[in-house]
Amino acid sequence: MAKKHDYVQIHRIVLEPDARADTIPEDTHSVPLEMWVKGYLNEESAKIGDEVTITTRTGRQVKGVLVDEAPHYTHSFGNLVPELLRVGDQVRGILFGEESGEGAK
Repeated sequence: MAKKHDYVQIHRIVLEPDARADTIPEDTHSVPLEMWVKGYLNEESAKIGDEVTITTRTGRQVKGVLVDEAPHYTHSFGNLVPELLRVGDQVRGILFGEESGEGAK
């Protein structure tokens, strides 16, 4: 249960598919325009799925459905690609001389 001033994330449908511009690609036009926003909870308490209002770090007041408490980043840059390590070594060698460009082979 989130409490007032907790940092949370909300979700809101900005435009339903039928309200979207006809000039956008069909695959985009056929889905709603959605928004996820992080900020500080204004209600005394709320649980996931509740309609809430938050205050963003820039001071905006935004309404939406509470989807996460204490949100954090979960993305990565993917798995290691060994070829890119070698390319990095080669680029350093070209830019800064052979000694800097020699990595583990």
